Amino acid sequence: MANLKEISRKIKSVKNTQKTTKAMKLVSSAKLRRTEQLSKRAKSYALKINEVLGEIALRVAKTQGNENISRAFMANENPKTVDIVVVSADKGLCGGFNMSTIKLVNKMIAEYKSKGVNVRLRIAGRKAIDFYSFQGYELTQKEVGLSSAPDYDRASDFIGEAIKDFNNLVTDKVVLVYNGFVNMLTQERKVVDLLPIGLDSVPAVDSESMLDIEPDDDTEVLNELTEKYLNFNMYYALIDSLAAEHSARMQAMEAATSNAKSRVKSLTVEFNKARQAAITTELIEIISGMEALK
Repeated sequence: MANLKEISRKIKSVKNTQKTTKAMKLVSSAKLRRTEQLSKRAKSYALKINEVLGEIALRVAKTQGNENISRAFMANENPKTVDIVVVSADKGLCGGFNMSTIKLVNKMIAEYKSKGVNVRLRIAGRKAIDFYSFQGYELTQKEVGLSSAPDYDRASDFIGEAIKDFNNLVTDKVVLVYNGFVNMLTQERKVVDLLPIGLDSVPAVDSESMLDIEPDDDTEVLNELTEKYLNFNMYYALIDSLAAEHSARMQAMEAATSNAKSRVKSLTVEFNKARQAAITTELIEIISGMEALK
């Protein structure tokens, strides 16, 4: 009977775990719907600001020449120092979501170092911070709580430090790495070259564009728009990553719930077998006793 009690205790424990994982799946599903809607709106704005930025950048390059354009638009094929901005989750229980991003960053670090490039890490998200801190990396910048609750002002302050170092010639390139949302079942690792932007990476624009600029200073407007472009790309990456995180957690909790259900089923079968064996043993003992009395 002790064995039956132990199996019964296991069944109760697994059922409680199943309730927890099912609840977490429902919570992640609700959060995903809200974040997905926000991501779609943010993406529309990002595409438009990219279009306007590209048009003004090409106009400045055409009128003033590429040599007079901002350093933010001058491609650098041989950077000496690179800032890798990493976005990860603050929490776990989302499958391989965080490790997928970390593996990509590790690969990039190895590639840059093989070329003699100095790599610095700026991380938003507790999981990546904990990983690289444990590995002994010296983090240039770290932020906890931003990836789980994206905020435009905090995102601007965070990426602003990387922009400042780029403008002060401390770094030659800024790369943004995160795990983005594709659909309810899929996440995609994304690498975005934030700086320099490069004129070849901006969207092509119609030569008949009716865009008017006030004041009549393309360079001033371009500089202002570039800052907004970089800030919003950081903010959008945080939203996109959060949507992907909820998607990954929803999948992980669904798998955990399914596994718990299967475990309960197997334990129930084991319990019934043990109970049947106990009943059979008791019957044999009773029959044996009766036979001994004859």
